[in-house]
Amino acid sequence: MNRSRQPLGPSSRSQVPDFEVMNILGRVSQLRQAGHEVISLCAGEPGGGAPSGVNQAAAEVHGSGRALNYTPILGIPELREAIAGHYRRWYGLDVQAGQVAVTTGSSGAFVTGFLAAFNPGDRVAMARPGYPAYRNILQALGCQVVEIDAGPQVRFQPTPELLEEAERVHGPLAGLVIASPNNPTGTMVTREELGALAAWCAERGVRLVSDEIYHGITYADTAQVGDEPGDERGVCAWEFSREAVVISSFSKYWGMPGWRIGWMLMPDDLAAAVSGLTGSVSLCPPAAAQYAAVEAFSEQSYAECDAQVAEFARTRELVLARAQELGWMDAAPADGAFYFYARPGERMLERYGSSAVYCAALLEQAHVALTPGGDFDSRGGDRYVRLSFAAGYDAVAQALDRIMEFQRG
Repeated sequence: MNRSRQPLGPSSRSQVPDFEVMNILGRVSQLRQAGHEVISLCAGEPGGGAPSGVNQAAAEVHGSGRALNYTPILGIPELREAIAGHYRRWYGLDVQAGQVAVTTGSSGAFVTGFLAAFNPGDRVAMARPGYPAYRNILQALGCQVVEIDAGPQVRFQPTPELLEEAERVHGPLAGLVIASPNNPTGTMVTREELGALAAWCAERGVRLVSDEIYHGITYADTAQVGDEPGDERGVCAWEFSREAVVISSFSKYWGMPGWRIGWMLMPDDLAAAVSGLTGSVSLCPPAAAQYAAVEAFSEQSYAECDAQVAEFARTRELVLARAQELGWMDAAPADGAFYFYARPGERMLERYGSSAVYCAALLEQAHVALTPGGDFDSRGGDRYVRLSFAAGYDAVAQALDRIMEFQRG
């Protein structure tokens, strides 16, 4: 029997755009290997690194000769208990260790969380501009992503009114992904706004997924924090709904992006599914990182991280003070995180045509790496850039000088 051979190739579900930040980091590495002094302000990588106690614990784990075998699927008990205690400390919430799933970074939490919560074909909404991995993961899993244009008039965050309009246009939603503070804009939702979104989801049977990985990195001069005692850290969605999926990570506040440790607060109806999926997708989170991460919740670690946030605040003030001098426009109010999202200015956009070309020229000529906004917004992002000020005051100050000189050229 003769049967024509079908050509092999990647699946249709794998056809998602590149995450441009990672491509830029690759070029940064090439330039540095060639001897250039590149200042990278493109990724959300805190310059201070992990707390000292975490580093010491990691050294002890690796120096002890202990076997780093598989851990329990959802994480070692002492880390799950420590994370639960963190919710009692920061938010006054009663979270049990059994409701915590430790994951391989927040990315692992998104994959297993989305798999557990949504079926192929489900419509899941997210704000535009927004973190591109939400969209790419959901699309790869066969979900329909409904991007909501959330502009400056709503501080780049979704509202119940925008969700109502999205359902009128696209049909009923199965999920909503929110981030506060948001990446790339840094904007936050207030307690009242988060409560309204959670109530809207509960009334309609929509699964709320709350990305809270930037909690703790917020700034006291904004109107979006400090509404009530404890709000300055950010408001947790579990205050309003235990049906929400809450995702966080050690990558940002604790300065541990490469350790690949995150977590999820699991709604009761998803816990068994998350456990089953994790056991097949990743078996368990990285063992050594788990043992060391327990120390992230010590008094000393909290103090070191708060000092790092104070440094972010100082660097943020520098960026805001020089924004007009740079000629950048339509900047998002950076309530939290460590990003500045703005348009480079009409003269620069006329010269280079798009933010992607502008960023490429800036990297090659001035050796400063920024992220073009197309990563975050497929419609209007080609006119925006994201600057990460996580690298620290001195690096950002030098980078701003280079950008000014580049723009004068």
